[in-house]
Amino acid sequence: MPVQLNKRLLTVEEYHKMGEVGILQEKNIELINGEIIAMSPVGSKHLACVNKLNALLNTLLGTKAIVSVQNPIVASDLSEPEPDISLLTYRPDFYVNEVPHAKDVLLVIEVADTSVMYDREVKLPLYAESSIPEFWLINLEVNEIEVYWLPSGDAYKFRELLRPGDVLKGRNVEISFAVKDILG
Repeated sequence: MPVQLNKRLLTVEEYHKMGEVGILQEKNIELINGEIIAMSPVGSKHLACVNKLNALLNTLLGTKAIVSVQNPIVASDLSEPEPDISLLTYRPDFYVNEVPHAKDVLLVIEVADTSVMYDREVKLPLYAESSIPEFWLINLEVNEIEVYWLPSGDAYKFRELLRPGDVLKGRNVEISFAVKDILG
């Protein structure tokens, strides 16, 4: 007979309280579906891609949106992921009094070299369930960008696969640029 284990899932509120009292001092963790998850270490290709995206998106968007780099968003009561890039609805206070919620997010971008399956199987459904309108998965292993839009349940209705030579056009944010500007 298999052993039944009882899990105690954390809420975002409990997760924040743990951080406030100094229980959570580790870096590179996030709350996903009530569990504290250690994030993959960031390599040089990943870092370079995030930096390119940050520079490009800030140039293209100006004050049309806030480009948030590796910062948390509240996706649900049990999840506070830290996507590589979030484009947030512009607010003059830059969310000084609260962590942005899914309703504030225009687009989420995950850059993956070793975490492609995790980002597709765990993060994508989480973002779709949270009604984040657009998700990009930049797959550094195969030099492709997967663009997902129109969330429905735990999936997105549409997906487009882009490679260097293609032009990426935002579905929920008015931006357009050559894929090679990010992938080389």
